Amino acid sequence: MTDDASGRRPSIRDVARLSGVSHQTVSRVLNNHPSIRPATRDRVLAVMADLQYSPNRAARALVTSRSQTIGILAGSSSQYGPASSIAAIEAAARARGYWVSTANIEAGDPQSIPDGLSHLMAQSIEGLVVIAPQVRVFRALAAQRIDIPYVTLQSTDLDPGHTLSVDQIAGARLATRHLISLGHRDIYHLAGPQDWIEAEARMMGFLDEMSAADIPTTAPILGDWTAEFGYYAGRELLRVRDFTAIFSSNDQMALGLMHAIRDEGLDVPRDISIVGFDDIPEAAHFWPPLTTVRQDFPELGRRCVDVLLGTEDGAPPSSGGALVPELVVRASAAARVRA
Repeated sequence: MTDDASGRRPSIRDVARLSGVSHQTVSRVLNNHPSIRPATRDRVLAVMADLQYSPNRAARALVTSRSQTIGILAGSSSQYGPASSIAAIEAAARARGYWVSTANIEAGDPQSIPDGLSHLMAQSIEGLVVIAPQVRVFRALAAQRIDIPYVTLQSTDLDPGHTLSVDQIAGARLATRHLISLGHRDIYHLAGPQDWIEAEARMMGFLDEMSAADIPTTAPILGDWTAEFGYYAGRELLRVRDFTAIFSSNDQMALGLMHAIRDEGLDVPRDISIVGFDDIPEAAHFWPPLTTVRQDFPELGRRCVDVLLGTEDGAPPSSGGALVPELVVRASAAARVRA
């Protein structure tokens, strides 16, 4: 709705005039100032609702030095992990009355990193979240000056003072330990792309758990996160079939593996057991339903916002280290069948 026939949007002065108060009073209502009487507040809010008035956030930021906005610098946001992290941060921020602005960067284009930062800083963001899966992005960020609170959501020691993450190594060890507990010894690992921080951590977790159980390993296979690659890798591995189980670094590649195994006339899990990672929404509906590792993205989002804004009750933000993921046991892994 507009205030007059000219079609212009209603302003704070229009709200003040129709409410019978000063524009300073309207500003105090917008900022929840404690000195405003309830009756005055209600009258101003009723006029705002009638006019469908919304404050100009940029102008408000100039006056208050607060934009009520958190920035996210994101690479590869189409993947399940980064996309889920962004959604969790947005939900946690909205619960605190904040908005989120996201700048997507190209990991292969170093200039996109300072460009993305400049774009976000121009919006007077109050805090920054970096969701950049590749090591090279963090190295490029190290050359940038960031003078606002920021946090990174990757398991990396490149910037330990600003890191929140899910313990990817622990999750991979859970997945591998589950297969070992079922009697499997010939276990392959289908890894994610080289240079991805999560892929490297999950590979390390697999190798650490196999070593702890004194089980020899073969070199992990480097994939690209897609079901198509999982299918291709499965067809190639089945030419020899010198394994009884595979730990896949994500659920999509696990789906491709299961397809390849079925195409060979074999059964999951009777012939080959599969465990994935991420617990995407569809994982429970694969056939068979996929055993996988679940990450608590909502909790990660809440902790992230608490670190940037402070907790609502004023208590210190949780600093309990990386979140430990959970193994979700379904039907894609079973006890090894002895020959």
